Amino acid sequence: MTKRVEAKYKINRRLGVNLWGRSKSPLNKGHENPPGQHGQRRKKPSDFGTQLMAKQKLKGYYGNIGEKQFRRLYDEAVRRRGDTSENLIELLERRLDAVIYRMKFAPTPFAARQLCNHGHVQVNGKRVNIASFQVRDNDVVGIKEKSRDMALILEAAQSPERDVPDYLSVDHKDMKGTFVRAPKLPDVPYPVQMEPNLVVEFYSR
Repeated sequence: MTKRVEAKYKINRRLGVNLWGRSKSPLNKGHENPPGQHGQRRKKPSDFGTQLMAKQKLKGYYGNIGEKQFRRLYDEAVRRRGDTSENLIELLERRLDAVIYRMKFAPTPFAARQLCNHGHVQVNGKRVNIASFQVRDNDVVGIKEKSRDMALILEAAQSPERDVPDYLSVDHKDMKGTFVRAPKLPDVPYPVQMEPNLVVEFYSR
């Protein structure tokens, strides 16, 4: 088992949820204890603990985004007009690695980030290797022609585990799709309940 896969499983166990809804998650096999030699007893969390858990779930889901990067997204969400929690979700879903994952060009957010970093992804026909790149409405996102026969990409596109959400349109034959519109929280197909309002409370303390 690779360190990356082990890290994903640790995130699942630490948070006590099957964060990505994957059939291989250890939580599906009854491994519900937090990571560690003997696990740890779960106590009823405080308000701070609940807010922290909501933040860790959201950060973890998008490939375990670093704290500085996540805080910058939050600050941008605050700066924009409208509901901060909805703005935060929109900014997270506009990340290039998130779009690649949603379009089913990668099996996990971690794999999607790797595809971006290694130069396999194009936006409007130009290579973009920055996973945090913000995709705009009507941008065309696709896999570089030379990379389209990669087994990881083909398997992800054919996987029945996930559906492509309505705010994206995808053609898996041409390995490209369009970011149609910004999603609202109910539009995003999270396998577990996300509470961005608690993340806003966490940073507002």
